Amino acid sequence: MLEFIIVPFTNVLVFIYSLLGQNFGLAIIVFTLLVRLVTYPFNASQMKSAKAMQELQSNPKWKQIQEKYKGRENREKLAQEQMKLYQELGISPFGACLPTLIQLPLIIAMYWAVTRALAATPLQLLGFARGLSLPNAAELIPLNSHFLWMDLEQPERLYLDFLPIGIPVLAIIVLVTSYLQTKMMTPANPSDQGAQVGRAMNLYMPILMAYISYIYSAGLALYFVTTNVLSIAQYYITRRPTAAAKTVVPAKPKQS
Repeated sequence: MLEFIIVPFTNVLVFIYSLLGQNFGLAIIVFTLLVRLVTYPFNASQMKSAKAMQELQSNPKWKQIQEKYKGRENREKLAQEQMKLYQELGISPFGACLPTLIQLPLIIAMYWAVTRALAATPLQLLGFARGLSLPNAAELIPLNSHFLWMDLEQPERLYLDFLPIGIPVLAIIVLVTSYLQTKMMTPANPSDQGAQVGRAMNLYMPILMAYISYIYSAGLALYFVTTNVLSIAQYYITRRPTAAAKTVVPAKPKQS
């Protein structure tokens, strides 16, 4: 179903891999950066919606509506007035979570692209080679799956001599960075139904992403980590005050 995305993803990954000295870990990081650039409008819209929802909590008209229609008997009227205010301010209550849903097909395509690129069996290698359109594809197969301490084809674990089990470092990083990312996007005190749904989704999404990183290939987990770090960096860059905003206007001297 997603073949029209998976095949180009795989070819781009392998092409970047060939340019970076056949380092598939770096290829995933660079490819993730390219995906972030392509999906920048969605990400920017998500951050804009999240910021608007956060600022809405301190809006006097919003607080007035909350106070006027509090109580179970006024729940329907409260929802109607909230939607009117959303339309008046140009805010979408689901604007902060819809871009995440839109990017889910990209995540699935990325998983299959990494899985195909790191084919191990002869049958898998044959299917992988047939999907490539690069002129030097035969010289690159099979791909080098080793990056740092990881085998990108297998679930990531860091094994230390003094521990009996491996540490899922990437899964832990995915959990922490996913939580930080969703925390930044969530209004401080969501009280309407749309915001509550978004907050619940942002609570469970980090756990889901960490679980996927724990059981599936390290290549996919590396993609998640890179995406989250770039998202957090983009958030702080876009929220940083401009130089003009930081300029302090000197007070006029009092006339005697």
